Amino acid sequence: MKAALFSSARYTGPAPGGWPVPATDYSNEIAQQTMQRALDQFRLADEVGFDWVTVAEHHFAPFSLTPNPMVMAGALTQVVRRAKIALLGATVPILNPIRVAEEFAMLDAMTGGRVVAGMLRGTPNEYVTYNVNPAESRERFEEALRLIQMAWTEKQPFGWQGRHYQYRAISIWPRPVQKPHPPIYMSGSSPESGEFAAKNRIGLGFAVTSLPLAVKAAKHYREQAAIAGWTPTPDEFIYRCTFHCAETDEQAWEDVTANAPKGPRVGHTMSNQALEQAIAGTGYYGRDIDNQRERLMPGDLQERIDTAQMLLGSPETILKQVKKIRDELGAGIIDFTLGLQLGAKTMKSIELLGTKVVPRMHEL
Repeated sequence: MKAALFSSARYTGPAPGGWPVPATDYSNEIAQQTMQRALDQFRLADEVGFDWVTVAEHHFAPFSLTPNPMVMAGALTQVVRRAKIALLGATVPILNPIRVAEEFAMLDAMTGGRVVAGMLRGTPNEYVTYNVNPAESRERFEEALRLIQMAWTEKQPFGWQGRHYQYRAISIWPRPVQKPHPPIYMSGSSPESGEFAAKNRIGLGFAVTSLPLAVKAAKHYREQAAIAGWTPTPDEFIYRCTFHCAETDEQAWEDVTANAPKGPRVGHTMSNQALEQAIAGTGYYGRDIDNQRERLMPGDLQERIDTAQMLLGSPETILKQVKKIRDELGAGIIDFTLGLQLGAKTMKSIELLGTKVVPRMHEL
């Protein structure tokens, strides 16, 4: 198994709720500290043995200060010298796909072939960001992905006349180092996503979900892959969950319970429920509509641990939790996500995971 570290570069200063979030309390100093802290965490992850570091795209909220993950990944090429840099990912339907293809290729060249390309549809609220119709999300995603792959592999200039994208001439420079192109992953919670990924031999990522729901989605993906004539390996599956590791279980629980925010937890996309409901009504979730609220509204701490939404405890306890994910889901990559920012305790958590859990994961 492989281990990745994901930091959303979450702004740690005071901020109002809702989405989009007003910048009335925004502090340049805190934002700069936030970005430097993320770079320091990624540097440490690389040093202590994580296989990947991952960044993602979000907009208009302190949840994440990486509206363009390509910029953060560019900075990481100068910080992370060994691990792969995974962008999980670019929100493809709201972006220019040729620009996405160019930026991924540039990063692959800068890293000597260490880029992982996550192609996502993003959280539904963020279709407001660039005024893109969420009802077209899936169609735009699928066309854009085909276009990006062709831009990476076709050496002669070509034109593209699709339903959503039209270009008279395409010939990107630089080219990806990895052949035929960087490994591609997409979100796989919905049946439609699993079917498209299986048909096109694309890996699946599971985030903002639970282990039981991910197992169900993975089963559908494997069935569709069999129809398409191939068998996914564990490396086709990424499972993202939050974590905190301490020397003992008791210390880990104390760290989290003493610093957890008060009140009910509300997922990023649920912080504007009127918008969420309106976009859900466009068919954004496809046949996954029955599970989407369960995915976006996690329960209390014990429930989150029981359903592998969070890994918590000593290195030995977290290894057991990782084995559960491997055994039930068959995932080959765990994307360990930083939740609470606890200063030195968070850095110690990364160090413990990298030195005491990751080497044993490699043996699984």
